[in-house]
Amino acid sequence: RMSQPLPPETPRPAATIVLVRDSGEGLQTLLLQRNAQLKNMAGMFVFPGGKLEREDSAGESLALLDQPADTLQRQLGEADADAALATGLHVAALREALEECGMLLAEPTRADARLDAPHARRLLNEGQRFDQVLAALGLRMATRALVPWSRWITPVAPALATRRFDARFFIAEAPARQQAMHDNEETTSSLWCTPRTALERYRDGALDLAPPQIMSLAHLHRYATVAQALAAARGRLPPTIQPETFDEDGRQGFCYPGDARHPVRDRALPGPTRLYRQGRHFLPIEGFEALLA
Repeated sequence: RMSQPLPPETPRPAATIVLVRDSGEGLQTLLLQRNAQLKNMAGMFVFPGGKLEREDSAGESLALLDQPADTLQRQLGEADADAALATGLHVAALREALEECGMLLAEPTRADARLDAPHARRLLNEGQRFDQVLAALGLRMATRALVPWSRWITPVAPALATRRFDARFFIAEAPARQQAMHDNEETTSSLWCTPRTALERYRDGALDLAPPQIMSLAHLHRYATVAQALAAARGRLPPTIQPETFDEDGRQGFCYPGDARHPVRDRALPGPTRLYRQGRHFLPIEGFEALLA
């Protein structure tokens, strides 16, 4: 008797924060390298982020918001996301920024407040919850710094991941006078660079990227400054992108909304609508330069 195939895993809600800053080279973004010992996306460079935790939507976190929950729900722009989910995702993005790269997006609520990112991260690493850390330092969450940017849902048959996620990407300007640093546990190195440089290093085999990062960097490459990127994100609802996997002439690929193979006809992103696996890389059929066109 043949066994029935298992149903696809339900994607887990997650939040990703795309931190950007202006530099002499143009807009830069922060990438972290995942530990090579991890089961999921080992050794790859990613934006900071992680899965939604129960406490992200708890009352203690809601009490430290700088905006009402219904405002965050509207800002997320998803008809089926209730206020608790929308709030939790914003909180998760801020928590992951502190946890994974030591960036504290917060604002003072009292005269003796301490906007001390390294100290806040130590308290978090010692086991305090994010809301407890902020309350102890006289801070509240700066959700106004976050702009919903895109939503990525892992395909049913993922090529690189062992788990499925429903990840909301937020874009935010990195806090001035704070230094991003990987945690030496989940992530082992950190890199500020322009989107073009990241993609060129990927092309040359100097770093590994997964397709969502490739497509997001190609998108981010279109903006010269932080102000341009944030204005563009505020000017539209974040697109939902659920890639479709396919095989063509023995080659594996991903296609995106707007592609002839994809069930969603409206294009979601600038740049190519299809990536093919070429050895260790995923690249457009037209070649690498199509990512930057």
